[in-house]
Amino acid sequence: QVQLVESGGGLVQPGGSLRLSCAASGNIFTMSTVGWYRQAPGKQRDLVASITSGGRTTVYVDAVKGRFTISRDNAKNTAFLQMNSLKPEDTAVYYCNYVLSPTSWGQGTLVTVSS
Repeated sequence: QVQLVESGGGLVQPGGSLRLSCAASGNIFTMSTVGWYRQAPGKQRDLVASITSGGRTTVYVDAVKGRFTISRDNAKNTAFLQMNSLKPEDTAVYYCNYVLSPTSWGQGTLVTVSS
């Protein structure tokens, strides 16, 4: 069974940092492009960053470019999202999933940026 479990969210002040983790079960993680998505209250879920299977190529939306860094450790079936210089508009539930063939969504991890 393919499962993705996100963790690492929390409450942080503007300008702070958080590191999210995405632990994957199953045997497709190492072959898959992984994305981090976020869904703010009342809005749709959007892709904010992605990384190819070998980690060579990363893509970011403009809103997070230069502040967020996506990475992965294929030996541990885990992806990460380092978030720096956080802004209130980054507040959302963050999810990970496979970009090309999404599986069931996990519960996500809530990031709240507020003073």
